Amino acid sequence: MSAISGRDTAVSTPKTKRGNRKITGRLLTWLTHLGALVPLGVLLWEYFTNNLGVDPVREILFHTGTSALVLLVMSLAVTPVTLIFGWKQVIPLRRPLGLYAFFYVCLHLLTFLWLDYGFDLAFIIDGIVEQPFVLVGSVAFLLLVPLAVTSTKGWQRRLGKRWKKLHKLSYLIIVLALIHFIWLVKNVYIEPGIYAGIVALLFLVRWQPVKQTVLRWQRRIRNRSRLR
Repeated sequence: MSAISGRDTAVSTPKTKRGNRKITGRLLTWLTHLGALVPLGVLLWEYFTNNLGVDPVREILFHTGTSALVLLVMSLAVTPVTLIFGWKQVIPLRRPLGLYAFFYVCLHLLTFLWLDYGFDLAFIIDGIVEQPFVLVGSVAFLLLVPLAVTSTKGWQRRLGKRWKKLHKLSYLIIVLALIHFIWLVKNVYIEPGIYAGIVALLFLVRWQPVKQTVLRWQRRIRNRSRLR
């Protein structure tokens, strides 16, 4: 009877692991959706309770912009996290993180065009000419649009190898977003410096020599664990 129980346990273990991975994956997905919507909830709360300060438009612009940047950084972190820790459950989170980033960028742009410039085209053009960080932000938005549109599996199949090449634009987009942010805040370097440092670290992990070093390190750990 104990032998049968032992066999059952051995057979059921992989199923249990797969089940646990599915549960973990679902939980992470829901937490991602919830976490990504928290900034919007906070912003709405501050708006309806009149807590946006003396310059509400500037506050909304800053809030939506930083939310988009954080989500872009998190989407960029998916591959390094998977590479270093082997957490494959986070791979499906890249798409929702990227789409939520695009959502906040759209809110950011809408606030700029509507609340800040009143959809006045001449005024907007003057703003772009006089404030180059606006141009940099606009370019980042335009590059982000095709990535959001082609984020589905259908587009991935249609584009084939070109899909990966297209989505490598995300690296340029996040650099442009950082330049936009640094240029905007001017003499305040601590917060943008933190973001820039994190992005630089994530880029470093993706660099082939570092990536190969991490993979060798993981193989050694696996070999040692097998010997035990």
